[in-house]
Amino acid sequence: MTAATAQQELDERCFLSAQSMLTLKVSEHFQVLKLLGEGSYGKVMLAVHRKRGTPMALKFFPRQSTSLTSFMREYNLSLSYCTHPSLTRALGIFFSTPTYYVFAQQAGLYGDLYSVIVSEVGVDEECVQRVMSQLSGAVTHLHSLGFVHRDIKPENIFLCDSSCRWVKLGDFGLARAIGSSVRAVWYESPFCTPEVEPAKEAMQELERREGTEEEEEEEVEDIWISVETTIDSWALGVLVYCLLTGCFPWEESTQDDRGYRRYKEWFYRQAQREERYKDEEWVEEAPVRSCTVGQMDERPPSQFAGLSSLAMTLLKELLHPEPKLRGSPEEILSYLGGPWLMETEMEERRKAEEAEKELRKIREGGGVEEELVREGRGER
Repeated sequence: MTAATAQQELDERCFLSAQSMLTLKVSEHFQVLKLLGEGSYGKVMLAVHRKRGTPMALKFFPRQSTSLTSFMREYNLSLSYCTHPSLTRALGIFFSTPTYYVFAQQAGLYGDLYSVIVSEVGVDEECVQRVMSQLSGAVTHLHSLGFVHRDIKPENIFLCDSSCRWVKLGDFGLARAIGSSVRAVWYESPFCTPEVEPAKEAMQELERREGTEEEEEEEVEDIWISVETTIDSWALGVLVYCLLTGCFPWEESTQDDRGYRRYKEWFYRQAQREERYKDEEWVEEAPVRSCTVGQMDERPPSQFAGLSSLAMTLLKELLHPEPKLRGSPEEILSYLGGPWLMETEMEERRKAEEAEKELRKIREGGGVEEELVREGRGER
């Protein structure tokens, strides 16, 4: 399905659904049990349908701050396109109250991913790979239907069990069709892609003008960007790092951030070095060169010190500073099974060396026994 077709189909679904919007009293149809979460969008309550006895999550959007269009878009996208097992799906129930728009969705009864990440520790490496495998499939599925999530973060990944064996990506309020244009909005977060840095500069320019008495009152023009799947790739890369370390690699993806700047400089040094290795003449000269400086250049920035070479290769794919060269979420599957932490990599290497030693002993022992047998037979 093309992005244009996806957007047109979603718009039609929204238009038809809006015609059948009912006004209900929540207490007459649902038993509300507890608050599951809240944010700028509104709140989510755990509830049980009084007639069906079905547990579900009711998502409340304040009518004062939510347009009917945005409400219907999120509801219909979740209902009709979130058919992957790791995408949170709406349940076909939507209505309004005097103060809210509401729709029902599958409930994540064990909280969100943010609640299980231990600060400066992360989560178990096996758990990380399990979660990322599911999210890779979910996001790839959403992309195949023509949409980009645009808001992947731990708070929007819900747990269906306490061990993260089944997770669901939710909150599709920012999801848009691939190729559509949206106003670039910068926000201070590692999940914010570097391609919207110009929006930060525009915002700073506007603040500067407001604080002066300049005669020119020209407004800073809005910066528009195209919605591409690589937005989700970047967020998944940051999420991998967050789960493995319990930290973020940087505070914001701009040149003003020292952590990101060091990563970007290292990234391009690596890219240049790889290009040089492709030159056969340079490879022939390499053995006679001193590698001390090269080895120093190879080391990732200090915030990546605990990650294995396999994890760093994956992160370089997902966290490519240039969006057009960024890897796809599906590529995560190619990196599953190997060590993502340095400790695990070293342990696997140690086990491999021990296994090699044992094999060598067996071979050497087998050679001695064979020689003794030959001598016993009088063979030379």
